[in-house]
Amino acid sequence: MQTVEIYTTQTCGFCHAAKRLLNSKSVSFVEFDVSRDPALRQKMTQRANGGRTVPQIFVGDTHVGGCDDLYALEQRGKLDALLAG
Repeated sequence: MQTVEIYTTQTCGFCHAAKRLLNSKSVSFVEFDVSRDPALRQKMTQRANGGRTVPQIFVGDTHVGGCDDLYALEQRGKLDALLAG
């Protein structure tokens, strides 16, 4: 299984929805809360090719994007294959 990383803030509903989907699939992930860490938010933005909104989700070396992108992968039946590597 690929490493999953998700950049979040505590009050972001989309972040909670993305984590719910990952949890429903029993996918473990590393969460980075960028709420109070400008340096971490800057790192997220660089990794996400300028993406400044949360969540920003990475599966292995692949930048998935945000919550809508994660759910779109699931709806197209492509998320499990990406997670499996």
